[in-house]
Amino acid sequence: MKTLTLLRHAKSSWKDASLQDCERPLNRRGQRDAPIMAERIKQTGIRPSLILSSPAERAWTTAKIVAREIGYPAEFLQQEDRLYHASVRSLVKLIAEQDTGFNSIMIVGHNPGLTDFANYLLPSLTDNIPTCGFVSFTIDLKDWNLDRDIETESVIYEYPKRVEKKPDRSRQSGDTLR
Repeated sequence: MKTLTLLRHAKSSWKDASLQDCERPLNRRGQRDAPIMAERIKQTGIRPSLILSSPAERAWTTAKIVAREIGYPAEFLQQEDRLYHASVRSLVKLIAEQDTGFNSIMIVGHNPGLTDFANYLLPSLTDNIPTCGFVSFTIDLKDWNLDRDIETESVIYEYPKRVEKKPDRSRQSGDTLR
């Protein structure tokens, strides 16, 4: 059994127009939401054995905040260049390369790739994973090859506005993934 969690970076700042896209930091809302969503990740029982993050400042900062809040050792965080604006194909390939000894992987990245990938795994799941939102799939697998028919045991989908309104709601599913 494997758990794959897709976490979109927290809200970023557009204040400094001189910054490159990958250099944009979190804004005030992002700094507020990241620890709140990390606590929600912790409450749901998600315990990643590997966290891979886009090197973009907003994603890397989100990954560090989440790691700290859930008790994941910061020195084990890994930046992965291929996560910056990753497509579904590149995400499938990257995840398939991970060691089978990791039973729970968290990917910290960007839209539209994360939303597209979530919908690849479970069609029509969402139109958009909001900033700092996460989707966690429990999948009956022995390896990380997601390019075949697989079934989820459960799906947890949370985002800041949902947590503010209904902190104990999550979507459960037994749908077949592609």
